[in-house]
Amino acid sequence: MYINKVEICGINTAELPVLKEKEKTELLRRIREGDAKARDAMVYGNLRLVLSVVQKFSNRGENPDDLFQVGCIGLMKAIDNFNPDLDVRFSTYGVPMIVGEIRRYLRDNNSIRVSRSMRDTAYRAMQIKEKLTNEAGREPTITEIAKELGASKEDVVLALEAIVDPVSLYEPVYSDGGDTIYVMDQIGDKEDDRDWLEEIVMRDAMQGLADREKNILSLRFFGGKTQMEVAKEIGISQAQVSRLEKGAMEKIKKQLG
Repeated sequence: MYINKVEICGINTAELPVLKEKEKTELLRRIREGDAKARDAMVYGNLRLVLSVVQKFSNRGENPDDLFQVGCIGLMKAIDNFNPDLDVRFSTYGVPMIVGEIRRYLRDNNSIRVSRSMRDTAYRAMQIKEKLTNEAGREPTITEIAKELGASKEDVVLALEAIVDPVSLYEPVYSDGGDTIYVMDQIGDKEDDRDWLEEIVMRDAMQGLADREKNILSLRFFGGKTQMEVAKEIGISQAQVSRLEKGAMEKIKKQLG
């Protein structure tokens, strides 16, 4: 069974429904009230979302039926944990959950085998990290995790690194309404000694931008902030920051070109 065929896991993908946002909201409301049929309808109505994620992993040489089934597990977890009171589309929350589930599957079935003891150390470290984060309201340091785990910092770092797949900076984190956010958009570098000539050119080129665009680029490139940090500071969504940043950079490219 191939990913570009009409059927996957015995399901005719051409016949899968596409739910409108209002329909999703209503189903999620009924799910919260314990309606099992609504949950089934929500799962079935979002199988296209799973399929779109599976297609991104089509070059891994894995059986697409297996990936689809694993992706469905991620979808069900997303449905069970999604908070409809948040001003976020379900797909924005669901896609990372589906991707994460498939990544865990690929990691655990990787041909480059990681020892069982190292995997156990990594998983325990992640559990402790989540526990300490909930208790302190902040992300714990490696030292704090190692102390709670009763292991050395080096062992914790090695274990966590061993179970992480390399990720492209251009890999999408999520897409909402056409505003795709990539891994590189969430990275800030406060230690980068930027060439002063480039900074002068950049600041000069920014003069023709709108005030909001100037502010975003200034925070991103001179303040070393991530898009998430910028969004929080100026009071808009990360998707909006991404769109405005890309638009501003296009204007600068045309101006410098």
